[in-house]
Amino acid sequence: MGKRPMAELDGTSLDEPSAPENGEPGLRAALEAILLVVDEPAAEITLAQVLERPTSEIASTLRELSGEYTAAGRGFDLREVAGGWRLYTRAECAALVERFVRDGQQARLTQAALETLSVVAYRQPVSRAKVAAIRGVNSDGVMRTLAARGLVEEAGTDPESQAVLYRTTSYFLERLGLRDLDELPALAPFLPDDVENLEEQPK
Repeated sequence: MGKRPMAELDGTSLDEPSAPENGEPGLRAALEAILLVVDEPAAEITLAQVLERPTSEIASTLRELSGEYTAAGRGFDLREVAGGWRLYTRAECAALVERFVRDGQQARLTQAALETLSVVAYRQPVSRAKVAAIRGVNSDGVMRTLAARGLVEEAGTDPESQAVLYRTTSYFLERLGLRDLDELPALAPFLPDDVENLEEQPK
């Protein structure tokens, strides 16, 4: 009883709480979260089943959200296409999005990143410590960058040192146009073999 007058005064709907209750998000928040990760338009009936709400309520809420995004001039909009709903970048922003994507694809790796990637490619699976020993410099930051760009990934741990091991990814092969690692140029002989001793030397 105490909540109702306040909700009526500030315009908040009692049917759709502004904050999660009992750890559950509101319907609008739930819909937005799902629509951010779908790979194809999500059907109203599917959303209704997942969220355990009436299909009519899902449909009306989606249309409300779509209208609000447009009225607010957001850089994205919510469209009903191919029997479902999905978030899209707004048409007016297409040129900017295209420029961002194009420039991002053309971004080149730094010399340090190329060196580190080469070490991983020829010594994999390899730990960060061994990469640093071969390069003679700490490579933690570069390794994080390569992992973020999808070029290297974790490959378990070393049974002796328990250090995390890294390897190149399928995306690495794709970017280089290789079918498998056997097609890498024969550069391994130019890398030092006694890496363990190098690691033990004082920096």
